[in-house]
Amino acid sequence: MAESKVTEKSTTSKGGDKESTSVKLKKELGLHNAVAIIVGVIVGSGIFVSPKGVLLEAGSVGTSLIIWGLCGLISLIGALCYAELGTCILKSGSDYAYIMESFGHLPAFLYLWVALIIIMPTGNAITALTFANYIIQPLFPDCEAPTIAVTLLAALCISK
Repeated sequence: MAESKVTEKSTTSKGGDKESTSVKLKKELGLHNAVAIIVGVIVGSGIFVSPKGVLLEAGSVGTSLIIWGLCGLISLIGALCYAELGTCILKSGSDYAYIMESFGHLPAFLYLWVALIIIMPTGNAITALTFANYIIQPLFPDCEAPTIAVTLLAALCISK
């Protein structure tokens, strides 16, 4: 796991008694943590869901490996585009900042609302359902996992 550096800050009253002690984390992200976050965002949970479908549609292991390699190259191009945007536009805010700088306030605002209402909840739901399915499936080796059990575990994952 990642190490976090903690600093203690205490306040004293006029009489010299300690009132409270607060602990604050330093805002620091090392190279290892940054690479792990980027790889997690780019790869996502799709790598755990889609290999079976790709293999079935491709027809052979070799063809599916070529497809995965081409998709990896496309993801690399997208990652390099984001790296370029991050070095050119120094404002924080990721997609919102990039769209606002490139296209203006209205498209950035619309993107932000679409991301908030549709993109992020959908991505979180798919990830939770994938996790829940992989946790429940070994309990039912000869049949499909009950939909209600998968749904309840996914809802529990999202709520925690």
